[in-house]
Amino acid sequence: MSSSAKRKQRLTSPGSARLRFVVDAGISGLGRQLRLNLEHAPTFRREDFITSSSNAEAAAAVDAWPNWLGGALTLVGAAGSGKTHLAAAWAEAHGGRFFETVAAQRIPLSELGGEPVAVDDADQVDDETMFHLINLAAAEGFGLLLTSRAWPRAWSCTLPDLRSRLNALRVVELHEPDDVVLRGVLDRFFRQRLIAPPDDVLDYLVKRIERSVPKAREVVTRIDEAASAEARGVTVALVRKVIDDETVSGELFV
Repeated sequence: MSSSAKRKQRLTSPGSARLRFVVDAGISGLGRQLRLNLEHAPTFRREDFITSSSNAEAAAAVDAWPNWLGGALTLVGAAGSGKTHLAAAWAEAHGGRFFETVAAQRIPLSELGGEPVAVDDADQVDDETMFHLINLAAAEGFGLLLTSRAWPRAWSCTLPDLRSRLNALRVVELHEPDDVVLRGVLDRFFRQRLIAPPDDVLDYLVKRIERSVPKAREVVTRIDEAASAEARGVTVALVRKVIDDETVSGELFV
């Protein structure tokens, strides 16, 4: 037997095949572990906010601070439209405080003074707290950025003075993410997981998933898990399989 034939036999023997499988599995597992280690809670950096015609007016309005009428601005839009991202990034950029839904019920008014304040899901804040926040908004250095899915005029309140103040707030609406935003966030979420998504995969997803940034993050997670489980790359065929598996639930795709 020639030396080349012997080498070929060694490479294709059952023992070698098992060894190669172990090595491949180890590499695959290492890549998966690296991606898991890189996963983190959503971050809201201003430079990561993708601007398009669906949200440009809101982004420009936020950037116009401190020249807000009465020192306050309200962002309105559906879930996943980018309200929270803009509000959190604005508060961080200006050394302010950002209160999410859970914390919004317990805003420590006595601790606020001279810094910008952003409140997510502001329609959930109690009347007295909201009344004082709006009154503080015009103070020098303060500023109040509110977000909600509903317009302030539709918020429930029992204080007549608060109702008039809510009705007077400037409101800017964010529309659902368009193709530009959706493609951009999908690309970023893939790359955070060390995946360079092919253009045809992005094209395919943009046409099919729900137009929501959180849902885009979720679908990328599902695709990554499927790719790792099957030890294959991210392709349209794989994405189509994930979509077929999820269609019954109706949670990710439209």
